[in-house]
Amino acid sequence: MLDIQLLRKDLSAAIAGLKRRGFDFDEAAFRSFEAERKRLQSRTEELQAKRNSLSKQVGILKGKGEDASAVLAEGAGLGEELKSNESALAANQENLNAFLRVIPNIPRPEVPEGASSDDNVEVRRWGTPRTFDFAVKDHVDVGAGIGLDFDTGAKLAGARFPVMKGGIARLHRALAQFMLATQTEEHGYTEVYVPYMVTGECADGVSSLAKFEDQLFKIEGRDLYLIPTAEYPVTNFVRDSIVEAKDLPLKFAAHSPCFRSEAGSHGKDTRGMIRNHQFDKVEIVQIVRPEDAAAAHEELTGHAEAILRKLELPYRVMLLCTGDTGFSSAKTYDIEVWLPGQNAYREISSCSNFEAFQARRMQARYRNEKGKIEPVNTINGSGLAVGRSLVAVLENYQNADGSVTVPKALVPYMGGATVIQAGSPSARG
Repeated sequence: MLDIQLLRKDLSAAIAGLKRRGFDFDEAAFRSFEAERKRLQSRTEELQAKRNSLSKQVGILKGKGEDASAVLAEGAGLGEELKSNESALAANQENLNAFLRVIPNIPRPEVPEGASSDDNVEVRRWGTPRTFDFAVKDHVDVGAGIGLDFDTGAKLAGARFPVMKGGIARLHRALAQFMLATQTEEHGYTEVYVPYMVTGECADGVSSLAKFEDQLFKIEGRDLYLIPTAEYPVTNFVRDSIVEAKDLPLKFAAHSPCFRSEAGSHGKDTRGMIRNHQFDKVEIVQIVRPEDAAAAHEELTGHAEAILRKLELPYRVMLLCTGDTGFSSAKTYDIEVWLPGQNAYREISSCSNFEAFQARRMQARYRNEKGKIEPVNTINGSGLAVGRSLVAVLENYQNADGSVTVPKALVPYMGGATVIQAGSPSARG
């Protein structure tokens, strides 16, 4: 949520920042809320002052033994108006909050302007795509011979649900274990296990439930939603909390399944594992002081990149433009891995700096060195998406005979196996 003080002190700057990302701020509605708030607040303060004055008069009259009934009656009348004003003020605040909660974050100044992913800017690139001396297959065809089964998944749950058997299932598990080990043992994250469902309040703390509820799977009859990413429960660790400055940064890594309805994406990536309703991900989250957020964002992005470097998978880092930056983010890097089966780079991680936007929604604060309470800043990213990493391994490490070589970094997690053989679900050394 945007800082209300920014809107009150420099509304034109906030409107200009939102316009960069194509959002039209309803200035008239905001000014109406503010005018009503000021009127109610001013009248409430007048009534409170008058009531205090009458209370003193009652004390003086009673002290002299004189009749105070008229003053008491006047005070009673004020009390009714004061109660009505306070209720109206609370309603105004509730309506203002609802208005603010569907307004996106303001992009940082260095975020390039643009309308879509076509306007994103490449920041850096690592690795050289492999040259093949045979016809390259995509991950669906590579996986078909080693245990990747979409037909059974469709029989069980419909489209966009794969089943994995044997060596490929183990490779999927190995990727997740390798990612968690790297993030916790080398990058200083604390491993956490979290619920796979969160309340509506938790979901709205991370993003706008009012805007994006159709992207989530809701539990019928319950105020619970299946998580689209572990960001939802992990970031909410600090909801309604005050953290001491000495305890920051907080760094968490969580492996979880993720559930997305993919509403509005019909017809996109219908083949394979790029866009499924259920997939696994290792999420990395940092909770930091505001002055450390920009550096933490760069660090966290590097932690996600490290996984791809260890797997020796070529990738590039893209700085998203204003029109492609997510609702809550002030700045986002997408890491895109090379997929030879598609002859293209595809997103495998999105690393975002939310600044204080999520923290204000969650009332997540810290006490700084001077004792002042202010919002924390939140940063997160995929470190990495397990399913898409599996796609990248299958396509980049495929062999002419249909087998898949196990990346060196994963061999210890595969019981020493160095290849997944075609025609058999087993993995072999």
